[in-house]
Amino acid sequence: MSSSTSVSSSRSSFQSPPLRPRPRPASSKTNPSESPRGSNNNILLFLIAFRLLNALTVRTFFQPDEFFQSLEPAWQIAFGESQGPWITWEWTHQLRSSLHPLIFAAVYSSADLLARAVRLAPASRADLLVAAPGITQAVIAALGDFYTWKLAKYVYGSMGYEAWATLVLTVLSPWQWFCSTRTLSNCLETTITIVALYSWPWEWSLGSSRGAGGRGTNSDDNMVLGLRRCLLLAAFACILRPTNIIIWICLATAVLYRSSWASRKILVREAVLCGSTVLAISLLSDRVFYGIWTFPPLRFLHFNIAQSLAVFYGRNDWHYYASQGYPLLLTTALPFALVGLYRGLTRAGSRATPRYPILLQLSSICLIMPISLSLISHKEVRFIYPLLPSLHILSASPVVDFFLPAISSTNRRYTPRRLTFIFLVLVNIVIAVYTTVFHASGVISVLSYLRDQHEIHGTAIKPAAPKQASSAADGFVGITAGFLMPCHSTPWRSHLVEPLFTGGLYLKAVYRDEADQFYDNPKRFLRDNMVGGLRYIPRRPSYRTHPSQPSLATQRSSPHEWPDYLIFFAQLEPTLNSLLRSSSYGECWRTYNTAWHDDWRRRGDVVVWCLDPNEQQSWRAEKRKREVEERDRQFDRVIQSFKREAGGSKKSSSFQWWWTSPSSTPSWSWPWERRKRVTLFGIQLPDVSFPTWKLPSWKWPGFGKKKSKATNRDLWS
Repeated sequence: MSSSTSVSSSRSSFQSPPLRPRPRPASSKTNPSESPRGSNNNILLFLIAFRLLNALTVRTFFQPDEFFQSLEPAWQIAFGESQGPWITWEWTHQLRSSLHPLIFAAVYSSADLLARAVRLAPASRADLLVAAPGITQAVIAALGDFYTWKLAKYVYGSMGYEAWATLVLTVLSPWQWFCSTRTLSNCLETTITIVALYSWPWEWSLGSSRGAGGRGTNSDDNMVLGLRRCLLLAAFACILRPTNIIIWICLATAVLYRSSWASRKILVREAVLCGSTVLAISLLSDRVFYGIWTFPPLRFLHFNIAQSLAVFYGRNDWHYYASQGYPLLLTTALPFALVGLYRGLTRAGSRATPRYPILLQLSSICLIMPISLSLISHKEVRFIYPLLPSLHILSASPVVDFFLPAISSTNRRYTPRRLTFIFLVLVNIVIAVYTTVFHASGVISVLSYLRDQHEIHGTAIKPAAPKQASSAADGFVGITAGFLMPCHSTPWRSHLVEPLFTGGLYLKAVYRDEADQFYDNPKRFLRDNMVGGLRYIPRRPSYRTHPSQPSLATQRSSPHEWPDYLIFFAQLEPTLNSLLRSSSYGECWRTYNTAWHDDWRRRGDVVVWCLDPNEQQSWRAEKRKREVEERDRQFDRVIQSFKREAGGSKKSSSFQWWWTSPSSTPSWSWPWERRKRVTLFGIQLPDVSFPTWKLPSWKWPGFGKKKSKATNRDLWS
């Protein structure tokens, strides 16, 4: 059988051989110089601009770790413990490496220096500090996209379409748009992993001690430099997320099996050298951050594997990564990824690229890592996020084979494929927009609201009561707020910037978890944990100086003060309406959060109650204004529907001119229109309904029935 026949038969299960030029063999003397350096720079600049737009449009909440495993400790490093960062128990038990927060601590310090240098106003400085971590992560994500494209070029050849298909898959990925610009350690791990994979000495896996070209000169010195860069990044990724070591064990095993003895010695030597360097840096950094000698990766593995305490955050089925993980990561690219995995593991289409062993190793990694992580009870999609660039590379060839003939030709028989392509692109865009702009957006918006209120009320009282502002009570000027929510439902200092309240006031529920205690019995929790219980609730906000109530005999020694603002999800509203109906608390703000949520405690809008009657009155006025505007819009829609109906009826009946004068204008009577009261000598008489006489209207049988139903639907929609 000829080679061309072999390629065709291997792809017959997916589609007939594509009508496109194949890339030149990678074994030829090709290198990145074939693609102008300016072209690479343009791609990188485009990706940076794209991810900056991505980062600045994210308005939703994904995982608490986005803030509490990176930005909160970074805030403490940059500005000190006195600035009120919220440090979770993971940091007190040395489960996390300090290297990740150090990056954002440098970002915070630089942004603060810039704000002071240009003398930004406090509000502008706050906006800069809120946006700076996202901008930094956007650049990191763009580098990850760029090296995904470069690795695809190396695998498939610089003249092939697969590299561009990989770039399109990366740019259009809803998961990438939703997650890549967030400050999760998994996002940084993903970028580090793909950059390290590009620098990995794949030539050794191809069975030769020297390179096959494609990434520069073939000298041993350059290969060793690339290996060092790869191993340094890989070691850093393993320090961030110890589970990343699974990837490098798989690749090292392939090199040790296929390469020469000299290559094996170089690999072991460089691994020891680079690993020791990164380990030493990590130990010193953690010694300074924690104040003691500790090794967080080992404690992390002991916590999650030996003690299996991660189940506190939930258990998942053994097939979670196959049934939910890959579908969420890949969305519409899932079918193509499955075909790519099949081809990589079964050598189907192995003659399509001389670097088939790379696809085999990437496919193996994409199976071995989820299988290994499935042994742990607690599973999350982001744990396999570092595999997404490799999955996009594997998906590229099936995507090209399926869609390229439809895009490059005008043959009508490819119309279903063109429509499929348009449909998949639209689905990706809709998912990306919904998840980054709407879903779980209220828990982010409420912090912007609180920051605005702090700026209003904090600055308002400073000149009026300077002594009280610095009094011994709290040493604090501004507002206080309590979050009656499950633990870590919102960000903290990364979005508030200025401290809102003191000490133990934070009602975010934490063990048995205070959140569970609160939702078990909200009445008892508030009675036992708030100053004055439910009997003595302050009538005025703290920035209007209300005295603290004494704690009751049945309460603990240091209960919480009742805050100026209560923030909670709408599902809790009926309970609080019952418990606080006689208090001065009233709604002063509300925002949409999500249409659905898997946690019943987080369902509904985010609602804010406050003690300030002026704010409550302003909110009621704003709500009335919105209701009026909405009624006006509905009225306009009704008028437009009747106009369309009137225009349609004129066209539908050719006999209308017999009984309707062209100059006549109908007078409409609305069922909800308020009637004028009849008075006698200034006294209003009761409404009496009188029959109204109308001339019979003639209609042709069967005409206009469907239109009247359509009009009713428009009227009440």
